Amino acid sequence: MEPLTGNTISSTRVQEGQRISLRVDEFALGDRRPVSKEIVDHPGSVVILPVTEDGNALLVKQWRQAAGKVLLEAPSGTREPGEDPLTTARRELREEAGVSAGEMTPLGGMWVAPGYSTEFTHGYLARNLSENPLPQDEGEDIHTVEVPLSKVPALIRDGELQDQMTIAVLYTAMHVFDRESAGQALR
Repeated sequence: MEPLTGNTISSTRVQEGQRISLRVDEFALGDRRPVSKEIVDHPGSVVILPVTEDGNALLVKQWRQAAGKVLLEAPSGTREPGEDPLTTARRELREEAGVSAGEMTPLGGMWVAPGYSTEFTHGYLARNLSENPLPQDEGEDIHTVEVPLSKVPALIRDGELQDQMTIAVLYTAMHVFDRESAGQALR
């Protein structure tokens, strides 16, 4: 049996922010009684796995206010409204990792938290890297870390890598894409 689909009855904007906003939707599943849900409207994001010529991942360490600590993660960022995800990925790679990629392979996408957010993230594998930094955004202090891909499972197991988008893009690149589409550097 297929799950019921929702029918939106009303949607009320509660808060408008610079990057995200909050709305309250009233909806019903089939002929059930209506319910309300708070939804975070987000323009979408990207996450990039830059891989060096010797097969290491370039990850970044940065303070994350919501987590209250420095996290190890793949370069990532929020799309400007209407911006093509590849354009965002190229900019964020330069801002966060200080490199450009001669080759950007799409790795599909994922919903970050579909229970309450519209954020959809596009993943990319970046190869043929060359130094080409852009200034970091205000409020960022990002440091690049080169990590052998073979160490990824231990980083996750030991709790050193906790960012879900990073974990998803790493495992997608390492296990979903074959040698022809993801490249020899990941095998």
